[in-house]
Amino acid sequence: MALHAALLPLVITTLLAYVGSVLWTIRISFSSSKLLPRSDWVGFSQFERLFETDRWIVSLQNMGILAFVYIGGVMIVGCLLAVFIDQQVKGESWFRTIFLYPFAMSFVVTGLIWQWLFNPSLGLEHAVRSMGWTSFTFDWTVRPETSIYAVGLAMVWQGCGTTMAIMLAALRGVDEEQWKAARLDGVSKPRYYLNIVLPQLGPALATSFVLLAVALVRTFDVVAVMTSGGPGSSSEVPAKFIIDHLFGRNNIGLASAASVVMLITVFTVLTPLLYWRSKVQQRLSAGH
Repeated sequence: MALHAALLPLVITTLLAYVGSVLWTIRISFSSSKLLPRSDWVGFSQFERLFETDRWIVSLQNMGILAFVYIGGVMIVGCLLAVFIDQQVKGESWFRTIFLYPFAMSFVVTGLIWQWLFNPSLGLEHAVRSMGWTSFTFDWTVRPETSIYAVGLAMVWQGCGTTMAIMLAALRGVDEEQWKAARLDGVSKPRYYLNIVLPQLGPALATSFVLLAVALVRTFDVVAVMTSGGPGSSSEVPAKFIIDHLFGRNNIGLASAASVVMLITVFTVLTPLLYWRSKVQQRLSAGH
């Protein structure tokens, strides 16, 4: 009973700060609020205006590109790094520290580092050209067709360590006797990981995916620092669109409508995945 009483302030804070703010945002999205909130009701007009805004459509398309580049890249590279360290390599602790180091940085620092690397007059392009390779180019952030991929590359570099740590912990939980049996049957190491180990890592993969998907939806800092959404709106993302309209353009109603769309998107994608993850864990627990 005392424990329940101690948790009561936390429950109240959660309801007011999180659930309350979500409900308030949904209500404002159906109003004509601009600089200040209004209590009127305009139906879905804010959502109609939202999807008639080219900048919002571009931000959704860019989020789709980042989902492929960022989530796909981090999952693949993170898993490969985990498999590499799982081979009991010498200096394992050093490798883990090196691979995890980018995750210790904020997206602001990551954005600054990669902004410098992509800067044609200061970064990698300038350094390589000064060594004699005058045709070398590495100016993705100043070209509209490649700017969003530059952001994705920076995010992959920053996020691989997390997935590596999650997958390495899962790999260390796999019974080593399976490899001994597979080796006696002539199974190669790559085939062992793909056909035997990978199916057992479902919950870890799902956890990594959920964390990366949440980070993707919240992507703002790295874009704001690296490209400011440009050139033009070529690297615009939903979170930056929302922040700009909430604080820069004083359009609370449109920003709230965009936030509700992202909330629905997150629930639509993650709810089935979390349900599948719980079922997989139950089956694995039953198997043990």
